[in-house]
Amino acid sequence: MTASLGILGGGQLAQMLALATLPLGVRVTVLEPDPLAPARLCADHLCAPYTDAAGLDALAACDAVTLEFENVPVAALDGLRGRVPVRPGAGLLERSKHRAREKEALRAAGARTAPFVVIEEPAALQGALRAVGGHGILKTSELGYDGKGQRRVVSDHALGAAWDEFGGVPCVLEGVVPFEREVSLGVARTPGGQVAFGPLVENVHRGGILRTSVFPAAVPDGVEAAAREQARAVADAWGLEGLMTLEFFQLQGSTLLVNEVAPRVHNSGHLTQDGGGISQFEAQVRAVLGRPLTDWRPLHPCAMVNVVGVVSPDGEALEPDWAGIDALEGTRVHLYHKAWRAGRKLGHVNLVAPDVSTLRARLAQLETLIP
Repeated sequence: MTASLGILGGGQLAQMLALATLPLGVRVTVLEPDPLAPARLCADHLCAPYTDAAGLDALAACDAVTLEFENVPVAALDGLRGRVPVRPGAGLLERSKHRAREKEALRAAGARTAPFVVIEEPAALQGALRAVGGHGILKTSELGYDGKGQRRVVSDHALGAAWDEFGGVPCVLEGVVPFEREVSLGVARTPGGQVAFGPLVENVHRGGILRTSVFPAAVPDGVEAAAREQARAVADAWGLEGLMTLEFFQLQGSTLLVNEVAPRVHNSGHLTQDGGGISQFEAQVRAVLGRPLTDWRPLHPCAMVNVVGVVSPDGEALEPDWAGIDALEGTRVHLYHKAWRAGRKLGHVNLVAPDVSTLRARLAQLETLIP
């Protein structure tokens, strides 16, 4: 059962992936240039650039390599090609790290998306806003996350100004859709084609950053099955090996539109650490190493609240009420060992309860304890 896993990236997701490998008899090596990388605490940390030859040699000696984030330099993937299985593979990463390619590939796989227009030259601005319904969000095709690289626009002038502000880089203009809620679902697939699913989770964002995730999602009958159907179609069409997470808009009438895809474990799936059953992190490890998979739907109602660096109006750093959190039944704190910075994800608190009504009541209390 002993195996080795390499990870490109050493942040909190790599930290939690590494922790999930220990009971499975798997040793982890991470390649990460940050000397204070969270994963250094529970994995062999190669502190070097992602393209470092010696670092890539060490990863190539592992049984397989996975990623904790999608914006890995292409040169790093080139340095591993043909030497070790990288899961998910370079082709899937090239789609998911570029919004225009991602949306086109989603539609080709049979998934539904909001209306969108690809903007890569000034001429594409003409009539773009009208084409997506008159109210849109301009997003850079690459490097945007947690609300960064995005601007809401309601006029042609605002659209042009936003594109200029982004430096005229390739973008996607998405139509704003009247959704009832945001939900997400993880799907994992082994090299042999075995597929398993995570829970359908309901998400709420604040300032472009995920604030809370709740399972089970309060969705109409049939929505979870529809999400699984789209996720399976994308996983098969894209040749997924590993795990990816699809974020959806649920419209009135139960229609689901895929908003974004992350080729990895996802912030909204952190609640699986404490909800019973296996976690999303173990699921990714199993899929990447080709071990038997099972659905990682929690056994109990559960929720997560992100801990983000917050500043008071007078510039003071605001801390959560840690004593109050510890006193609230069903909570479990997960910290990332990262230096405080405004807007930075520093940890999360998971919450488990015996039933949905108790969960919702305790979640309301928990949110008052975390700025």
